[in-house]
Amino acid sequence: MTCNVAILAGGQGSRLKSRTGSLPKPMALIDGKPVLEHQILLCREHGYKKIALLVNYQFEEIKKYFADGSAFGVQLTYVVDISARGTAGALLDALDVLAARFLVLYGDTYADINLKEFWKYDSQHISAGTLLLHPNDHPQDSDLMCVNRDGSIAGVNPYPRQDDGICHPNLVNAALYILEKESLLDVIPKDRKTDLAKDTFPSLISAGKILYAYLSPEYIKDMGTPDRLDKVERDLNAGLPEMLSGRNPRAAVFLDRDGTLNEEVDHLKFPEQLKLLDGVPHAIRRLNQSGILAVCITNQPVIARGEVTFDMMENIHARLDSLIGKGGGYLDRLYFCPHHPESGFPGEILDLKIKCTCRKPETGLIDRAVSELNISRRNSWLIGDSTADILAGNKAGLRTILVRTGYAGSDHKYQVDANFISMDIVGAIEWILGGHANAVKKLMPIVLSAGKVRTILLGGASQSGKSTAASVLVELFGMIGRVAHILSLDGWLRPLDERHEAGGVFARYNMDAIILEAERVSSETKRFNMAQPQYDRKIKKNHFYKNHSIGPDDIVIFEDVHALLDERLINIADLSIYMDIGDDVRINRVKDEYLLRGEKEDSINVKIYSRERDEVSYVKNAACKAQFQINLQD
Repeated sequence: MTCNVAILAGGQGSRLKSRTGSLPKPMALIDGKPVLEHQILLCREHGYKKIALLVNYQFEEIKKYFADGSAFGVQLTYVVDISARGTAGALLDALDVLAARFLVLYGDTYADINLKEFWKYDSQHISAGTLLLHPNDHPQDSDLMCVNRDGSIAGVNPYPRQDDGICHPNLVNAALYILEKESLLDVIPKDRKTDLAKDTFPSLISAGKILYAYLSPEYIKDMGTPDRLDKVERDLNAGLPEMLSGRNPRAAVFLDRDGTLNEEVDHLKFPEQLKLLDGVPHAIRRLNQSGILAVCITNQPVIARGEVTFDMMENIHARLDSLIGKGGGYLDRLYFCPHHPESGFPGEILDLKIKCTCRKPETGLIDRAVSELNISRRNSWLIGDSTADILAGNKAGLRTILVRTGYAGSDHKYQVDANFISMDIVGAIEWILGGHANAVKKLMPIVLSAGKVRTILLGGASQSGKSTAASVLVELFGMIGRVAHILSLDGWLRPLDERHEAGGVFARYNMDAIILEAERVSSETKRFNMAQPQYDRKIKKNHFYKNHSIGPDDIVIFEDVHALLDERLINIADLSIYMDIGDDVRINRVKDEYLLRGEKEDSINVKIYSRERDEVSYVKNAACKAQFQINLQD
């Protein structure tokens, strides 16, 4: 029988003795079945039913369990490596029973990989083989593969590596291959122990043979130690392999680079200029552990300007990989736009000076990732620091989060609103992984009980979660077919020279203008347009107007600190909500907000004391006027 699959199943599993006893490593149980059984069933699922098991230690136990394979819907051939000459030696001994091109799996990995797609990719190239590569959470102690831009493998950067300051992309051999038999005959020695990854593949490349890289976010993990075995079982119980499988569209978080992942540097040109913002590796690790893809999309016009070559950009991104990897995280994929529409720079690359569809705020990078990685737009997010990021995400059908790092939206290139705002990527990812679902749970009953409400008041102290709750309400009303608009009453703040800090909350707002707008919303029976002034707290003035086309059945949410303080507003509104939060959390958020505006610590403390006295106490007393009281931090 000629086999189209070889499974390296000769491992003793000395590190798993506490779990397997005297059984060979491939018999370690995962979810009640030997890991080798999971692999055999995976092969059968994708049509690979003629399998050679390359065995050594206690192979009788394997043969006793699997026999000829008929009970598992496959045909098994056993090849015994008596001398234990490593993975390459075992494969050499089995070549006589293998097809001209065949799959190789390792008996100590759990995999949920679409083998048909893997084979399809391999068939598109003339090569000695294809290796499945992926990023992992410990690249610093892994063999890293160097991949050319055409997808061929240039070489291996083995561990341990010299501490020479050179960073490498986080692409690790995942131990799943398609290999050509003929190419192996002359590179595997017969007289000594050799390893496929460390010896055979470098020898093939040195001999001028071509190997290709197949990149996939699908699940494949080594389970050769008790800790790794436990992790695989936890991942299975959490549904991680299924989420990453691609059988259903995957969820992803699209991440801007400069100002979101790393410190904003004007036209960053050198790897050493790239410094991660606080908490980035841990935040991305949280995404990795959740089964949500982390995809970086970034405009890099420095290439079109002739300031950075493609090779230099790869070095910059290798440093990004390395820094994130040191914190236990990884990017599933990174896409960049090298174009720039404006000409006139010394040394510019004319071929790249074009108006393209991939430069944000265009959606080309997102569209490419959606296609290549089978991503669900509906279940995905974008995090960025500029209005170009947010506009790209909105146009692409993603939920968007503006972070207050980098430009913090102050570029003002586009008049666009993010769905949510977060202080940094850490808070943004925590919101995605838990905060959003918690808010939906708390606010959905309000939406379902809202009936035919026209106007909603959303009040509470500064930084208590009002704007966040308003955005979630817009989402939820949309799910039941209602269009909702958010009117932040900040737009009606009086000019600075017409108010003073201790004048009380009403002294800061043009309340008569707000009441007129609320009355208009409440009484209008036809569609009308409203120009809402947009206030920028950093520059302390209105910088543009946002136009709303409000239909007769639309909902309008009036959101701000004083929304529940004016009896005229309360009498107009159909529904009112008070947002509450612990004082410590709220005050810390207020401090952070003032710091972002460039305020000094002494003046911040004075302002907080003033606000607590002439604003917060009144706002808290107004809570009893609301029909609902919500705390998103509970």
